[in-house]
Amino acid sequence: MSIDRPSFPMKLGLYIHWPFCKSKCPYCDFNSHVRESIDEGRWAEALLCQLRDAYEATSHRNLSTIFFGGGTPSLMVPQTVSRVLNQVNDLWGICVDTEITMEANPTSVEVKNLQGYAAAGVNRLSLGVQSLRPEALKFLGREHSASEAMAAIQQARGIFPRYSFDLIYARPGQTLKEWEAELQEALDLAGEHLSLYQLTIEPGTAFAQQYARGDVKMPSDELSDDFFELTQSLMDHHGMPAYEVSNHAAPGKECCHNMIYWQYQEYIGVGPGAHGRLMDTRGRRLATVQLKTPEAWLAKIEEGDATPEQMNQIEQADLVYEMMMMGLRIRSGIDLASFQQITGMSFEAAFPREKMTSLCDEGYCRLSADKLEMTIAGLKNVNSILRFLFD
Repeated sequence: MSIDRPSFPMKLGLYIHWPFCKSKCPYCDFNSHVRESIDEGRWAEALLCQLRDAYEATSHRNLSTIFFGGGTPSLMVPQTVSRVLNQVNDLWGICVDTEITMEANPTSVEVKNLQGYAAAGVNRLSLGVQSLRPEALKFLGREHSASEAMAAIQQARGIFPRYSFDLIYARPGQTLKEWEAELQEALDLAGEHLSLYQLTIEPGTAFAQQYARGDVKMPSDELSDDFFELTQSLMDHHGMPAYEVSNHAAPGKECCHNMIYWQYQEYIGVGPGAHGRLMDTRGRRLATVQLKTPEAWLAKIEEGDATPEQMNQIEQADLVYEMMMMGLRIRSGIDLASFQQITGMSFEAAFPREKMTSLCDEGYCRLSADKLEMTIAGLKNVNSILRFLFD
Protein backbone atom coordinates (compact mmCIF):
# COMPACT_ATOMS: atom_id res chain seq x y z
CA MET A 1 0.00 0.00 0.00
CA SER A 2 1.40 3.38 -0.96
CA ILE A 3 1.73 6.10 1.64
CA ASP A 4 -0.52 9.06 0.90
CA ARG A 5 1.65 11.86 2.26
CA PRO A 6 1.89 15.55 1.44
CA SER A 7 4.13 16.28 -1.54
CA PHE A 8 6.06 19.03 0.25
CA PRO A 9 8.85 18.05 2.68
CA MET A 10 7.59 17.37 6.20
CA LYS A 11 10.11 17.57 9.01
CA LEU A 12 9.88 15.30 12.04
CA GLY A 13 10.83 16.44 15.54
CA LEU A 14 11.13 14.53 18.81
CA TYR A 15 10.13 16.11 22.11
CA ILE A 16 11.24 14.40 25.34
CA HIS A 17 9.60 15.63 28.55
CA TRP A 18 11.34 15.49 31.92
CA PRO A 19 8.61 16.54 34.37
CA PHE A 20 10.60 17.25 37.52
CA CYS A 21 11.69 20.57 39.04
CA LYS A 22 13.38 21.53 42.28
CA SER A 23 10.53 23.97 42.95
CA LYS A 24 7.43 25.25 41.16
CA CYS A 25 7.77 28.79 39.83
CA PRO A 26 4.72 30.97 40.58
CA TYR A 27 4.17 31.89 36.89
CA CYS A 28 4.51 28.34 35.52
CA ASP A 29 1.56 26.33 34.18
CA PHE A 30 3.66 23.61 32.52
CA ASN A 31 3.43 19.94 33.46
CA SER A 32 6.14 20.15 36.12
CA HIS A 33 6.28 18.45 39.49
CA VAL A 34 8.41 18.59 42.63
CA ARG A 35 9.45 15.27 44.19
CA GLU A 36 11.76 14.65 47.12
CA SER A 37 13.52 11.89 45.22
CA ILE A 38 13.14 9.86 42.04
CA ASP A 39 14.69 6.64 40.76
CA GLU A 40 16.31 8.09 37.64
CA GLY A 41 17.19 4.64 36.32
CA ARG A 42 13.50 3.64 36.22
CA TRP A 43 12.54 6.85 34.47
CA ALA A 44 15.31 6.44 31.93
CA GLU A 45 14.19 2.88 31.14
CA ALA A 46 10.62 4.09 30.67
CA LEU A 47 11.74 6.79 28.24
CA LEU A 48 13.75 4.22 26.26
CA CYS A 49 10.71 1.94 26.13
CA GLN A 50 8.45 4.70 24.87
CA LEU A 51 11.01 5.71 22.25
CA ARG A 52 10.99 2.17 20.90
CA ASP A 53 7.20 2.23 20.74
CA ALA A 54 7.18 5.61 18.94
CA TYR A 55 9.65 4.30 16.37
CA GLU A 56 7.17 1.70 15.12
CA ALA A 57 4.97 4.44 13.64
CA THR A 58 7.82 6.58 12.28
CA SER A 59 10.49 4.08 11.22
CA HIS A 60 10.41 5.38 7.63
CA ARG A 61 11.30 8.91 8.76
CA ASN A 62 14.43 10.84 9.65
CA LEU A 63 14.51 13.12 12.69
CA SER A 64 15.31 16.78 12.08
CA THR A 65 15.31 17.90 15.72
CA ILE A 66 15.37 16.57 19.27
CA PHE A 67 14.26 18.69 22.24
CA PHE A 68 14.62 17.91 25.96
CA GLY A 69 11.98 20.03 27.74
CA GLY A 70 10.34 20.14 31.12
CA GLY A 71 10.17 20.52 33.94
CA THR A 72 13.90 20.83 34.27
CA PRO A 73 15.83 18.43 32.01
CA SER A 74 19.11 19.64 33.45
CA LEU A 75 18.22 17.76 36.65
CA MET A 76 19.02 14.60 34.68
CA VAL A 77 22.53 13.26 34.99
CA PRO A 78 24.47 13.33 31.70
CA GLN A 79 24.46 9.53 31.60
CA THR A 80 20.65 9.55 31.26
CA VAL A 81 20.82 12.02 28.38
CA SER A 82 23.48 9.86 26.75
CA ARG A 83 21.34 6.72 27.10
CA VAL A 84 18.34 8.47 25.55
CA LEU A 85 20.32 9.85 22.62
CA ASN A 86 22.05 6.52 22.02
CA GLN A 87 18.61 4.89 21.82
CA VAL A 88 17.40 7.56 19.42
CA ASN A 89 20.47 7.03 17.25
CA ASP A 90 19.99 3.25 17.25
CA LEU A 91 16.38 3.72 16.10
CA TRP A 92 16.15 6.69 13.75
CA GLY A 93 19.79 7.66 13.44
CA ILE A 94 21.15 11.07 14.37
CA CYS A 95 22.73 13.12 11.59
CA VAL A 96 25.52 15.61 12.07
CA ASP A 97 23.09 18.47 11.41
CA THR A 98 20.32 17.24 13.76
CA GLU A 99 19.49 20.04 16.18
CA ILE A 100 19.54 18.66 19.76
CA THR A 101 18.32 21.19 22.32
CA MET A 102 18.19 20.93 26.10
CA GLU A 103 16.48 23.33 28.47
CA ALA A 104 18.57 24.06 31.56
CA ASN A 105 18.51 26.18 34.67
CA PRO A 106 21.54 28.30 35.57
CA THR A 107 22.05 27.07 39.14
CA SER A 108 25.64 26.09 39.86
CA VAL A 109 24.53 22.53 40.67
CA GLU A 110 23.07 22.05 37.20
CA VAL A 111 25.66 24.03 35.26
CA LYS A 112 28.42 21.65 36.37
CA ASN A 113 26.88 19.06 34.01
CA LEU A 114 26.93 21.18 30.86
CA GLN A 115 30.12 19.60 29.55
CA GLY A 116 28.59 16.17 30.10
CA TYR A 117 25.46 17.10 28.15
CA ALA A 118 27.56 18.33 25.25
CA ALA A 119 29.58 15.10 25.30
CA ALA A 120 26.27 13.16 25.20
CA GLY A 121 25.32 14.96 21.99
CA VAL A 122 23.40 18.10 22.99
CA ASN A 123 24.41 20.88 20.59
CA ARG A 124 22.02 23.66 21.57
CA LEU A 125 21.33 24.92 25.11
CA SER A 126 18.34 26.98 26.20
CA LEU A 127 18.89 28.58 29.61
CA GLY A 128 15.95 29.63 31.78
CA VAL A 129 17.57 32.83 33.06
CA GLN A 130 14.30 34.88 33.25
CA SER A 131 16.01 37.98 34.66
CA LEU A 132 19.40 39.51 35.35
CA ARG A 133 18.07 41.40 38.38
CA PRO A 134 18.22 39.83 41.89
CA GLU A 135 14.91 41.27 43.07
CA ALA A 136 13.13 40.04 39.94
CA LEU A 137 14.58 36.55 40.31
CA LYS A 138 13.24 36.42 43.85
CA PHE A 139 9.80 37.61 42.71
CA LEU A 140 9.75 34.99 39.92
CA GLY A 141 10.64 32.22 42.34
CA ARG A 142 13.93 31.35 40.65
CA GLU A 143 16.60 29.50 42.61
CA HIS A 144 19.64 30.96 40.85
CA SER A 145 21.28 34.31 41.43
CA ALA A 146 22.02 36.95 38.81
CA SER A 147 25.73 36.15 39.02
CA GLU A 148 25.01 32.44 38.51
CA ALA A 149 22.93 33.31 35.45
CA MET A 150 25.72 35.33 33.87
CA ALA A 151 28.29 32.63 34.68
CA ALA A 152 26.04 29.97 33.13
CA ILE A 153 25.67 32.01 29.94
CA GLN A 154 29.44 32.40 29.69
CA GLN A 155 29.90 28.65 30.17
CA ALA A 156 27.27 27.83 27.58
CA ARG A 157 29.00 30.14 25.12
CA GLY A 158 32.23 28.19 25.51
CA ILE A 159 30.69 24.71 25.31
CA PHE A 160 27.78 24.66 22.84
CA PRO A 161 27.76 25.63 19.15
CA ARG A 162 24.40 27.32 19.74
CA TYR A 163 22.83 28.69 22.91
CA SER A 164 19.96 30.91 23.93
CA PHE A 165 18.40 32.17 27.13
CA ASP A 166 14.96 33.35 28.26
CA LEU A 167 13.96 36.60 29.92
CA ILE A 168 10.60 37.65 31.34
CA TYR A 169 9.68 41.33 31.10
CA ALA A 170 6.73 43.65 31.72
CA ARG A 171 6.90 42.56 35.34
CA PRO A 172 4.90 44.33 38.06
CA GLY A 173 6.57 47.64 38.88
CA GLN A 174 9.15 47.38 36.09
CA THR A 175 9.73 50.56 34.10
CA LEU A 176 10.60 50.88 30.42
CA LYS A 177 13.97 52.39 31.35
CA GLU A 178 14.75 49.44 33.63
CA TRP A 179 13.82 46.93 30.94
CA GLU A 180 15.89 48.74 28.32
CA ALA A 181 18.96 48.59 30.58
CA GLU A 182 18.40 44.89 31.38
CA LEU A 183 17.87 43.96 27.74
CA GLN A 184 20.99 45.88 26.68
CA GLU A 185 22.93 43.93 29.29
CA ALA A 186 21.43 40.68 28.00
CA LEU A 187 22.40 41.52 24.44
CA ASP A 188 26.02 41.85 25.51
CA LEU A 189 25.82 38.24 26.73
CA ALA A 190 23.65 36.83 23.97
CA GLY A 191 24.64 34.66 21.07
CA GLU A 192 22.36 34.63 18.07
CA HIS A 193 19.03 33.86 19.76
CA LEU A 194 16.98 35.26 22.66
CA SER A 195 13.52 34.36 23.96
CA LEU A 196 11.74 37.36 25.50
CA TYR A 197 8.37 36.72 27.14
CA GLN A 198 5.95 39.26 28.55
CA LEU A 199 4.77 38.06 31.95
CA THR A 200 1.26 36.64 31.76
CA ILE A 201 -1.02 35.42 34.54
CA GLU A 202 -1.86 31.79 33.76
CA PRO A 203 -4.85 30.05 35.40
CA GLY A 204 -3.99 27.63 38.17
CA THR A 205 -0.64 29.23 39.02
CA ALA A 206 0.43 30.85 42.27
CA PHE A 207 0.52 34.21 40.50
CA ALA A 208 -3.12 33.73 39.46
CA GLN A 209 -4.09 33.40 43.12
CA GLN A 210 -2.02 36.44 44.08
CA TYR A 211 -3.49 38.43 41.20
CA ALA A 212 -7.03 37.53 42.25
CA ARG A 213 -6.27 38.82 45.77
CA GLY A 214 -4.82 42.02 44.37
CA ASP A 215 -1.29 41.22 45.56
CA VAL A 216 0.15 41.31 42.03
CA LYS A 217 -0.43 44.42 39.91
CA MET A 218 0.18 43.89 36.20
CA PRO A 219 1.12 46.71 33.76
CA SER A 220 -1.71 48.39 31.89
CA ASP A 221 -2.43 47.33 28.31
CA GLU A 222 -0.92 50.59 27.09
CA LEU A 223 2.29 50.07 29.06
CA SER A 224 2.47 46.43 27.91
CA ASP A 225 2.30 47.66 24.31
CA ASP A 226 5.14 50.09 25.04
CA PHE A 227 7.24 47.25 26.47
CA PHE A 228 6.62 45.22 23.32
CA GLU A 229 7.47 48.08 20.96
CA LEU A 230 10.67 48.89 22.87
CA THR A 231 11.71 45.24 22.71
CA GLN A 232 11.16 45.07 18.95
CA SER A 233 13.13 48.26 18.37
CA LEU A 234 16.13 47.15 20.42
CA MET A 235 16.21 43.65 18.94
CA ASP A 236 15.88 44.93 15.37
CA HIS A 237 18.74 47.35 16.01
CA HIS A 238 20.94 44.45 17.16
CA GLY A 239 20.17 42.32 14.12
CA MET A 240 17.94 39.85 16.00
CA PRO A 241 14.40 40.60 14.82
CA ALA A 242 11.36 38.69 16.03
CA TYR A 243 10.75 35.56 13.98
CA GLU A 244 7.98 34.53 16.41
CA VAL A 245 5.93 36.49 18.93
CA SER A 246 8.47 36.03 21.74
CA ASN A 247 11.55 34.69 19.96
CA HIS A 248 14.32 36.66 18.31
CA ALA A 249 17.25 35.45 16.25
CA ALA A 250 19.81 36.48 13.69
CA PRO A 251 18.62 35.36 10.24
CA GLY A 252 19.10 31.59 9.87
CA LYS A 253 19.60 31.03 13.62
CA GLU A 254 16.01 30.29 14.60
CA CYS A 255 15.18 27.32 16.84
CA CYS A 256 14.49 24.60 14.27
CA HIS A 257 12.51 22.43 16.70
CA ASN A 258 10.07 25.17 17.62
CA MET A 259 9.66 26.04 13.94
CA ILE A 260 8.35 22.49 13.45
CA TYR A 261 5.51 23.34 15.88
CA TRP A 262 4.78 26.74 14.37
CA GLN A 263 4.86 25.45 10.77
CA TYR A 264 2.51 22.65 11.84
CA GLN A 265 4.82 19.87 10.81
CA GLU A 266 5.18 16.52 12.59
CA TYR A 267 6.59 15.71 16.01
CA ILE A 268 6.70 12.83 18.45
CA GLY A 269 5.95 13.50 22.11
CA VAL A 270 7.58 11.22 24.70
CA GLY A 271 7.33 11.50 28.48
CA PRO A 272 4.56 12.50 30.93
CA GLY A 273 2.00 14.83 29.39
CA ALA A 274 3.86 15.16 26.08
CA HIS A 275 1.80 15.90 22.97
CA GLY A 276 2.53 14.81 19.40
CA ARG A 277 1.24 15.46 15.90
CA LEU A 278 1.82 12.69 13.35
CA MET A 279 0.56 11.67 9.93
CA ASP A 280 -0.44 8.04 9.52
CA THR A 281 0.02 5.91 6.39
CA ARG A 282 -3.41 7.00 5.11
CA GLY A 283 -2.49 10.69 5.29
CA ARG A 284 -4.59 11.40 8.40
CA ARG A 285 -3.12 13.71 11.02
CA LEU A 286 -3.25 12.26 14.51
CA ALA A 287 -3.00 14.00 17.89
CA THR A 288 -1.20 11.97 20.54
CA VAL A 289 -1.24 12.72 24.28
CA GLN A 290 0.74 10.93 26.98
CA LEU A 291 -0.55 10.43 30.52
CA LYS A 292 0.08 13.66 32.41
CA THR A 293 0.74 12.50 35.98
CA PRO A 294 4.35 11.26 36.14
CA GLU A 295 3.71 8.25 38.38
CA ALA A 296 0.71 7.13 36.30
CA TRP A 297 2.77 7.43 33.12
CA LEU A 298 5.61 5.40 34.64
CA ALA A 299 3.26 2.69 35.96
CA LYS A 300 1.58 2.32 32.56
CA ILE A 301 4.90 1.72 30.83
CA GLU A 302 6.21 -0.65 33.50
CA GLU A 303 3.00 -2.64 33.10
CA GLY A 304 3.95 -3.18 29.46
CA ASP A 305 1.98 -0.43 27.70
CA ALA A 306 4.18 2.29 26.19
CA THR A 307 1.55 3.63 23.79
CA PRO A 308 0.15 7.16 24.15
CA GLU A 309 -2.89 7.55 26.38
CA GLN A 310 -4.75 9.19 23.49
CA MET A 311 -4.33 8.95 19.72
CA ASN A 312 -7.13 10.69 17.83
CA GLN A 313 -7.64 11.82 14.28
CA ILE A 314 -7.79 15.61 14.01
CA GLU A 315 -10.91 16.69 12.13
CA GLN A 316 -10.69 19.24 9.33
CA ALA A 317 -12.07 22.18 11.31
CA ASP A 318 -9.50 21.57 14.06
CA LEU A 319 -6.71 21.19 11.50
CA VAL A 320 -7.57 24.62 10.12
CA TYR A 321 -7.69 26.20 13.59
CA GLU A 322 -4.50 24.58 14.85
CA MET A 323 -2.52 25.47 11.73
CA MET A 324 -3.64 29.10 11.97
CA MET A 325 -3.08 29.25 15.74
CA MET A 326 0.53 28.16 15.25
CA GLY A 327 1.31 29.82 11.92
CA LEU A 328 0.08 33.27 12.89
CA ARG A 329 2.74 33.33 15.63
CA ILE A 330 5.66 33.46 13.18
CA ARG A 331 6.80 36.32 10.97
CA SER A 332 7.07 34.03 7.93
CA GLY A 333 3.41 33.11 8.39
CA ILE A 334 1.66 30.34 6.52
CA ASP A 335 2.54 28.72 3.22
CA LEU A 336 -0.77 28.41 1.36
CA ALA A 337 0.17 25.21 -0.49
CA SER A 338 1.09 23.60 2.83
CA PHE A 339 -2.20 24.80 4.29
CA GLN A 340 -4.19 23.12 1.54
CA GLN A 341 -2.23 19.86 1.65
CA ILE A 342 -2.53 19.53 5.44
CA THR A 343 -6.13 20.68 5.85
CA GLY A 344 -7.59 19.49 2.54
CA MET A 345 -9.06 22.96 2.03
CA SER A 346 -7.84 25.94 0.08
CA PHE A 347 -7.04 29.07 2.06
CA GLU A 348 -9.58 31.02 0.02
CA ALA A 349 -12.31 28.54 0.92
CA ALA A 350 -11.39 28.58 4.62
CA PHE A 351 -11.46 32.35 5.13
CA PRO A 352 -13.70 34.94 3.48
CA ARG A 353 -11.80 37.37 1.28
CA GLU A 354 -13.30 40.38 3.06
CA LYS A 355 -11.85 39.23 6.41
CA MET A 356 -8.35 38.79 4.99
CA THR A 357 -8.60 42.11 3.15
CA SER A 358 -9.57 43.81 6.41
CA LEU A 359 -6.59 42.31 8.26
CA CYS A 360 -4.19 43.34 5.50
CA ASP A 361 -5.62 46.86 5.31
CA GLU A 362 -5.16 47.20 9.07
CA GLY A 363 -1.48 46.30 8.65
CA TYR A 364 -1.55 42.96 10.48
CA CYS A 365 -0.46 40.77 7.57
CA ARG A 366 0.39 40.57 3.87
CA LEU A 367 -1.35 38.05 1.62
CA SER A 368 0.20 36.98 -1.67
CA ALA A 369 -0.60 34.17 -4.09
CA ASP A 370 1.48 31.69 -2.10
CA LYS A 371 1.91 32.99 1.46
CA LEU A 372 0.31 34.80 4.37
CA GLU A 373 3.05 36.80 6.10
CA MET A 374 2.70 38.51 9.47
CA THR A 375 3.79 41.99 10.47
CA ILE A 376 4.99 42.97 13.94
CA ALA A 377 1.56 44.48 14.57
CA GLY A 378 0.05 41.13 13.63
CA LEU A 379 2.33 39.19 15.94
CA LYS A 380 1.35 41.47 18.80
CA ASN A 381 -2.35 40.82 18.18
CA VAL A 382 -2.42 37.09 17.37
CA ASN A 383 -5.22 36.24 19.81
CA SER A 384 -7.44 39.04 18.55
CA ILE A 385 -6.81 37.99 14.94
CA LEU A 386 -7.75 34.39 15.76
CA ARG A 387 -11.00 35.51 17.36
CA PHE A 388 -11.75 37.69 14.34
CA LEU A 389 -11.14 34.83 11.87
CA PHE A 390 -13.05 32.14 13.75
CA ASP A 391 -15.97 34.05 15.28
